[in-house]
Amino acid sequence: MSSPAPAGDFDYDRHGHGYARQRRTDPRIAAHVQAALGPARTVVNVGAGAGSYEPEDRHVVAVEPSAAMRAQRPRHLAPAVNATAERLPFDDDAFDAAMATVTVHQWSDTERGLRELRRVSRGPVVVLTFDGDALDLLWLAEYAPELIAAERRRYPPIDLIASLVGGRADVVPVAIPIDCVDGFTEAYYARPERFLDPGVRASQSAWGFVDDAAEARAVEELRRDLESGAWDHRHGRLRDQPEFLGSLRLIIGHP
Repeated sequence: MSSPAPAGDFDYDRHGHGYARQRRTDPRIAAHVQAALGPARTVVNVGAGAGSYEPEDRHVVAVEPSAAMRAQRPRHLAPAVNATAERLPFDDDAFDAAMATVTVHQWSDTERGLRELRRVSRGPVVVLTFDGDALDLLWLAEYAPELIAAERRRYPPIDLIASLVGGRADVVPVAIPIDCVDGFTEAYYARPERFLDPGVRASQSAWGFVDDAAEARAVEELRRDLESGAWDHRHGRLRDQPEFLGSLRLIIGHP
């Protein structure tokens, strides 16, 4: 019997088993999400994955189509509903707020999914995502331009997201702390050695869109520059920079 097709552009049932170890909630980023949710008591978390950034002081209904990701949810979180963003099984205005963190780029129909978020929320719609036009602010673009190009194709335009999640939307750049515990690519702006770890790269879906030869070349070039000191000559100032303002964006759509 064949396995079901993945719900989005990345097969988390095959490749998502290590996400809970590497992709943890960073409390400083979470504070931005919590503030954006406002006084909402009931929240739907769409594309919830293993539960990162899921509020624990509110009633949350999580939605996640990948069995592998649902299985990684901590025991203290409620089980996630097996559904997709494009077809949420809830009534109109069923929740005080809706949220989607680092997931909209993976949906098969982003516009439909965002309209669904707006449909089921009577309050804010909060989307944490990355701005494709700002991805090359990270030095990794020098080593893996194929990764940046692939990611740029995946991320929906910020203006499009803003237009679909509310009558009015705020777009807030989110600074990434130097010791960020959520292992997306920009989290390691000051810790380049982390990209040499296959486990780190495996928890960043972007590498799944880069062929093996290009990934191997990028890693070897980075390894060589770290050993020779060339990386530090060009970017060493980042090792002491407390925050990095890159492509991370918080979009808050108001009814």
